[in-house]
Amino acid sequence: MINILIIEDDMLLNRGIKYLLMKDGYSVISVYCYDEGYNEFKKNVIDLVLLDIKLIHKSGLKLCEEIRKISEVPVIFITANDTDEDVIKGFKSGCDDYISKPFSMEVLKQRVKAVLKRINKQDNHIFKYKDIAVDYNLMTLKKCGKIIKLTATEFKLIELLTKNRNQVIPRKMILDKLWDVNGNFVDENALSVNIRRLRQKIEDNSKEPKYIITVFGTGYTWGED
Repeated sequence: MINILIIEDDMLLNRGIKYLLMKDGYSVISVYCYDEGYNEFKKNVIDLVLLDIKLIHKSGLKLCEEIRKISEVPVIFITANDTDEDVIKGFKSGCDDYISKPFSMEVLKQRVKAVLKRINKQDNHIFKYKDIAVDYNLMTLKKCGKIIKLTATEFKLIELLTKNRNQVIPRKMILDKLWDVNGNFVDENALSVNIRRLRQKIEDNSKEPKYIITVFGTGYTWGED
């Protein structure tokens, strides 16, 4: 599911946008200020940010710049500042699109769809689940926006599990797939060790895993639901 973060201090507008997007099937987090917005962004895997420029206390332009330091997530500005100079400042801070108030909700819907469609074409090699993002091309895993260092074997395990989400992968199949990752044989004990180390790296509580789930007597699957 697509996760959208709304950062807009106009409560009525915020609620209206949230209702509209949830009705279209998006998962939505809505907040009203700079600090809440940045905290929610760091805690969750966000696919799109709708950001007001004139936030209380701090500028949305600054928040966009901070987001750009750690992520390339698309940002759409929603603002009453619509002069050429304002628009240029918005794009220089790193936004992907710009919607001037007042606007129709239908226009907002189409802008959101267009940006997501463009990004999805570029990012079809990226898997996202809760606060985890896996880039198969770069062979990286991020949790809450921070890269978690993995060995080649550990990444191959993650790749197998995430690419086959909603399926139980038998231990024997995993062992066969891991055989040549480092040119070494991976036995049952080594697999258990790698699973344990992975859980210690990515789970909030490795004893109560929510990502790498054991299916007793068979193997493993990805995700608690």
